[in-house]
Amino acid sequence: MKLLRPALLGVLSLAYPLLVYWGLGRFEPRWMAVPLAGMAVVRAVATRERVWLVTAAGALVLASTSLLGNHALPLKLYPVLVNTMLLTVFATSLVSPPSVIERLARLREPELPPSGVAYTRRVTQVWCGFFVVNGSIALGTALWASDATWALYNGLIAYGLMGVLFAGEWLVRRRVKASHAHG
Repeated sequence: MKLLRPALLGVLSLAYPLLVYWGLGRFEPRWMAVPLAGMAVVRAVATRERVWLVTAAGALVLASTSLLGNHALPLKLYPVLVNTMLLTVFATSLVSPPSVIERLARLREPELPPSGVAYTRRVTQVWCGFFVVNGSIALGTALWASDATWALYNGLIAYGLMGVLFAGEWLVRRRVKASHAHG
């Protein structure tokens, strides 16, 4: 049960844009705010990490605004909130090292060489750029695009772009490691 909660929360978070799109075609926005509030409360209870507690608080503000005003826009701003929080975590780690990516790299390679630290810092910067661009597009789709376009971007395209970034970084990392091994 302990592992099921985070896994279920992750699946719901990933499916959120598609669930909102489906729900907005069937229910008033205020009723779609209830699952967002529930997700926020479950996340707050399931984690003790400050970033997710702040994200949960932000989600509760969005859900409350949607509930009280019966507007869809606050529901569509959740991906913007998530990108903003991830950008904050990654950017803060650049100011107060080690970077997020360095911490992850050290799980597999505790004795990371200085070249690895520099590389992970650069990858963290790339992710910061991704969150800025992705969050901006998420905001644009929330403000000016149709519900279908918003759901397509935030529920599919954004995840595809993340996958491309992960795969591209993996390929670059293999080349970088190989060049340092030979050099």
